[in-house]
Amino acid sequence: MIRIAVLGSTGSIGRSTLEVVARHPDRFQLVALTANRSVGTLGEQVRRFNVPVAVVADETAERPVSTAGVSWASGRSAVLDVAGRDDVDVVVNALVGAAGLEPTLRALSAGHRLALANKESLVAGGELVLRAARAGSADIVPIDSEHSAILQCLRGRDAASVHRIVLTASGGPFRGRNREDLERVQPSEALRHPTWDMGAKITIDSATLANKALEVVEARYLYDLDYDHIEAVVHPQSVIHSFVEFVDGSVLAQLGFPTMELPILYALSYPERVADRALRTFDPVEASPLTFEAVDHDAFPLFGLGVQAGRDGGASPAVFNAGNEVAVQAFLEGRIRFTEMADVVGEAMKRVGDHPVSSVQDVLDADAEARLVTSEAVDAR
Repeated sequence: MIRIAVLGSTGSIGRSTLEVVARHPDRFQLVALTANRSVGTLGEQVRRFNVPVAVVADETAERPVSTAGVSWASGRSAVLDVAGRDDVDVVVNALVGAAGLEPTLRALSAGHRLALANKESLVAGGELVLRAARAGSADIVPIDSEHSAILQCLRGRDAASVHRIVLTASGGPFRGRNREDLERVQPSEALRHPTWDMGAKITIDSATLANKALEVVEARYLYDLDYDHIEAVVHPQSVIHSFVEFVDGSVLAQLGFPTMELPILYALSYPERVADRALRTFDPVEASPLTFEAVDHDAFPLFGLGVQAGRDGGASPAVFNAGNEVAVQAFLEGRIRFTEMADVVGEAMKRVGDHPVSSVQDVLDADAEARLVTSEAVDAR
């Protein structure tokens, strides 16, 4: 029985994780769930799965008192306690944004397998995350479909045989539009993703291709490749989840209809594969045709900014990530236009810089400064 803690159980990845667990009660057991402030939904999940520990991260949110069989807690430290619990085998980090960094480090330091959906923690604190994984002899198993695909293609293969990784991107709801067209798009349009059902923040990131930039940086840390050997291509059908090209020219890819439940199941059961007939059987005829396009850097400049942040290193990825979080929220609130998100993030990258990172505090300081600078740039619009 694999014992699981889910950080962010009320979000889209968290809910999908619980559905996977529900189909395999003989394999998986939930021992702790956390949410930011969705107390009602969290309570329903706790009752449905008979979970003994529930944590609400936001201390201002009203929470139930501890009841028979359920221990309730609140606050950031309580979330970290869940990530490091002794009775946990797998920690699913489905938190949103840089807030996931410290729970990632705590889970890895405790020696737990980390099923990572919170790519921002690896982007913002990549070297710190790898250091914690080595110290805890812990595995990082990515949940996002692209990195799950790469992991599956690389299983049992010598790292020296890999020539490059090609990440696929759906292109989001604005694929094919030029920069002038994007000046006028509204948040409601950006939230209508053509192939994936995700939370608001990641859906906007998909629309700007910032999400793909984060995945490029993530690949750098997960697979120890330099940026010259990590690429991205637009694949509107979202059927091929990524490619790995080897030094002899052979290419392996992982295919499947778009559902996050497949990479979640793989992360929970890794390195085994578990039969799950609820997942859609792949039909190559129905999936056809499969097409590919180059990334439009002019229409989607956040992609290039994010990759450059990764190349710059130091605090730059944390600055990009924090600035992007502020820009996304400002766009959703109607305070800036779609095309202005790249402008304010670029301004933060110029003003904050790429100073070295040697501790969590360095990342948190860069994150805070980037948020302040980006907010000022938003207010100046």
